[in-house]
Amino acid sequence: MKRLSALLLTLVMLLSLAACGGNGGSAPAAQDTPPAQTEGDAAPAPKDEAPAPADDANLTETQKIIKEAESMSLEDLAKKAIEESNGKMFYGVGNSSRGKSALPLFIEYLQSIDSSYSMEFEWQQPKNNKIFDQLTADSLKDTGTFAMTLIQDGNQIESKMVQTGILDTFIPKEWAEANGTSADAYTGYLALQTLNKVFMYNNTGSKTYDNCWDFVAEGEHGLYMDIDSEIVGKNFLYMLTADTYAGWLKDAFNALSADEQAYFQPTIKEMESEAADLGLGADGAYALAWIKLWVESYNAQTDDGPICNTLVDKSATDQFGLLVYSKLRSVEESSSVSVNNINVAAYDDGYTGIGGYGYCHYLFVTDNSPLPWTACAFIAYMTETVDGFSAWGKDMGGYSSNPTVAEATEAQYGHSKGGMAEDGVTVEFEAKNDRGYDWWTTDGKLVLEDPEYCADVAFTVGSWVEMLTKYSAG
Repeated sequence: MKRLSALLLTLVMLLSLAACGGNGGSAPAAQDTPPAQTEGDAAPAPKDEAPAPADDANLTETQKIIKEAESMSLEDLAKKAIEESNGKMFYGVGNSSRGKSALPLFIEYLQSIDSSYSMEFEWQQPKNNKIFDQLTADSLKDTGTFAMTLIQDGNQIESKMVQTGILDTFIPKEWAEANGTSADAYTGYLALQTLNKVFMYNNTGSKTYDNCWDFVAEGEHGLYMDIDSEIVGKNFLYMLTADTYAGWLKDAFNALSADEQAYFQPTIKEMESEAADLGLGADGAYALAWIKLWVESYNAQTDDGPICNTLVDKSATDQFGLLVYSKLRSVEESSSVSVNNINVAAYDDGYTGIGGYGYCHYLFVTDNSPLPWTACAFIAYMTETVDGFSAWGKDMGGYSSNPTVAEATEAQYGHSKGGMAEDGVTVEFEAKNDRGYDWWTTDGKLVLEDPEYCADVAFTVGSWVEMLTKYSAG
């Protein structure tokens, strides 16, 4: 009965959201927080603003466990997990396959406390954005299959998972303390990390890109993972309409030459009425113009890996793309392929405008979790220890939300110095010298996903985006 109610609530909320308009309010950071000012370039520290206390009588059984777990250390959670899941099967589901790499490390940690502990596990990674359907179907059971999830796409998380009660947020005690707050004071979701996608271009020719409007100029066709293949790409476009980021686009436009402005001005003028109809702020027309030109020009790709492989080849003269920064880590150097064949646009002196966008991998406990204590302990392990984050820590462009873990991860992998070879020698590639979360969210002008804003404009700006005609390379 509980699951049927959840399903009916989902339908009611979707219908009510369809009637709502967006707003042009300023966008907060990806985790609804200001940047952490730490040497380790952590993802944002949370707001120190206490929400209204929850009525325990209205909490589900899993939420009651979470409330208790939020006052416990990792070691105490580990003991609860050992008691709950010894000899059992643990199912996790996520957008990142590396959950499968983190689980054996977690089991080893539990075994360091109790050598007799054992647990089997299975980690699923649904394709084509099916994770939401899978979690929704699983939520209809009294006791679900999945204990927890690592999930992206703040828009659908907010509207389909959180507002419907399918997923519950757990804030680990020591993670909160590292961020200078507490579980009770924290608002927002728990992010494992913030990742960035950045503009890169092949530098073997004479062309340069010194302004984000250059990427939507006449004749340009950037390589980009299609917005219908990876939905966080749509969230990037939604976020551009928020006041902060629309203002960045206007400022970048004003930095163009008169001739360059003349090319874009008709589209901006055309978008003024659209921006008004969508309820956007004063600079909304600049955002809509950039979005329109981008959607109607980018060369859709199925994955970021092939985009990276194309751009680092010297034959890709004058091509560019918007892709996950960490893909540069896997480039194998050869006579024709090199990281030195590309530039990260935002690193160039004099570059103006947005440098890319950032989105989070969020961690949740399923509300009908079969192993809620173990799920909480696993989440705490990934967010509170370097070993727990190590499955993701080797990549540049992925920033732990825990400043202590972020600092230790940087010390281990040296991302700010192009990464370290296995013998500890610094590998010098300018494009791989990650400048860190704090730089990207200030000087680098990274557009950060805000789940609430994305959900708010999904039926307004989102419907408008769906009406645009995509570029066809054929």
